[in-house]
Amino acid sequence: MTAVVEIAVQDAAGARAAIAAGADRLELCQALETGGLTPSIGTIEAVCDAVGGKKVNVLVRPRGGGFVYDTEEITVVAADIRACVDRGVAGVVVGALDAHGRADREALRRWRDAAGPATFVFHRAIDASPRSAEVFEALLADGVDRVLTSGGAVRSIDGVDRLAAYARLAGTALDVTAGGGVAPEHIPHIVYSGVRAVHLSARRRTGLDAASGPGGGVDGHDVTDPGIVAAAVAAARA
Repeated sequence: MTAVVEIAVQDAAGARAAIAAGADRLELCQALETGGLTPSIGTIEAVCDAVGGKKVNVLVRPRGGGFVYDTEEITVVAADIRACVDRGVAGVVVGALDAHGRADREALRRWRDAAGPATFVFHRAIDASPRSAEVFEALLADGVDRVLTSGGAVRSIDGVDRLAAYARLAGTALDVTAGGGVAPEHIPHIVYSGVRAVHLSARRRTGLDAASGPGGGVDGHDVTDPGIVAAAVAAARA
């Protein structure tokens, strides 16, 4: 059995490195240390220029701090989705919950309409919900194309039983991608569970010799490590 390997990247250099190392597709975002936020239009265009849009899915998440959004935020996400699709990306990655932990189906409807023909992916907001089974059922009912989930665990390898259950329930109606703490050595076991795609950031820290100083945040920044990508691809093809 083999699996699709998706790498989370933050810039054009990372996109090029991941594709050159064998990644099948990308999730483009910024601020991975916060779980990922919407990248700038300039970054989206640079990545599409670097590797083409057909392998690029863009995370559209307006802020950290959970996944319950007000009307204004939902409108902003819809506008960002349209901007991404206009630039030729393959898909968009979104997620929204209501105050009770259910999928915010009205937000998803608006965002699905904005996405048009692009692949529509629901991200790990499902893992933040105490009613994840209900969220999964809503995604199936509403025709979401793919869900990114760790099976509710911090690491996907620890949520593998739930991932296997999701894969059985989804059948061919919904693609399940395992994401969250995935390391190359975990991939064979995850794939054996029935999940056919894995997601990881494959990043390392660099630039630690350039102090950011007061107001600049933590020292250093993340870059995509092609060695980790290659190891993940090898594990997924084993």
